[in-house]
Amino acid sequence: MALVLRVPTKIFQQDNPTLFSGGRRQNSAALFSGGAGPSCSVFGRRKLATRISSMSTPPIQHLEKPSASSQHLGLPIMVNGCNGKMGRDVIQAAVSAGLQPVPVSFSRAEESGQTVEVCGKEIKLHGPSGRESILASIVDEYPNLIVVDYTVPDAVNDNAELYCKVGVPFVMGTTGGDRERLYKTVKDSNVYAVISPQMGKQVVAFLAAMEIMAEQFPGAFSGYSLQVMESHQASKLDISGTAKAVISCFQKLGVSFELDQIQQIRDPKQQVEMVGVPEEYLNGHAFHMYHLTSPDQTVSFEFQHNVCGRSIYAEGTVDATIFLAKKIQSGAEQRIYNMIDVLREGNMR
Repeated sequence: MALVLRVPTKIFQQDNPTLFSGGRRQNSAALFSGGAGPSCSVFGRRKLATRISSMSTPPIQHLEKPSASSQHLGLPIMVNGCNGKMGRDVIQAAVSAGLQPVPVSFSRAEESGQTVEVCGKEIKLHGPSGRESILASIVDEYPNLIVVDYTVPDAVNDNAELYCKVGVPFVMGTTGGDRERLYKTVKDSNVYAVISPQMGKQVVAFLAAMEIMAEQFPGAFSGYSLQVMESHQASKLDISGTAKAVISCFQKLGVSFELDQIQQIRDPKQQVEMVGVPEEYLNGHAFHMYHLTSPDQTVSFEFQHNVCGRSIYAEGTVDATIFLAKKIQSGAEQRIYNMIDVLREGNMR
């Protein structure tokens, strides 16, 4: 007898929250406020714990893997937001994979006209003014161009509308914006795109597994209590989209939990002492822990995924770019993809 698990794609579709997520951790009891009481003692005993952890390699070091990318050597990509930390890491990963970043990038108005050096390449920054004509001229010069967007949430929809108007395929890694409007814009334009606010391939796989469990075993954790801790760099003020997605799965599994119950850690001192974030990654990490406790407090489950740095997202973005180029080259009927589609392809570097 065979059991076929079908990975649902809707977790990365219109209505889904943005997704993000980072290695060490100390006693989990210290990570949650209100430490007194029975639930705290369950943390200390760890009667039954399931932990899923991931840490990306600190410096971005890319090994040569020609089988996955050799046919796309020289593929031109335009990384918008290249002056940001994520944009810089994507360019470094792209260069290591043999892709060709074009010397132009869209950025904020105050940076317009500046030239920055990223991974040994000089890139001229352009603000909002005249973007359509600039992008059209770049497409004329680089007909196979794919745009990678790591700008800001407020720019997501305007940028997508620009890409679709000019007719250039793109990978949208920026979170936020009106996601329903984003999907409609791309669908109406018939432009090829990968849209996924979570580019970490392994995190995406974990989320897909959670969604499978939620859909196939609804109510399996009915009566269990849930505690959630997520730690990100201090500059991240909103709740992690990945945490939202995982919590949504637990709710389908029968757990009662509201988003305002999430314990957000943004204080660097607490991140080092309580969570165990390496100091060198205080400005770029995503540590998540989900702790389930049975009604009688005799059983507990723990899920954890930790990311230090941004290389996991940069590598996933490059894989998504190469994936999209292949779909364009083959004339694929489907035009809008997500990271589940990239994972299914099975040709990641």
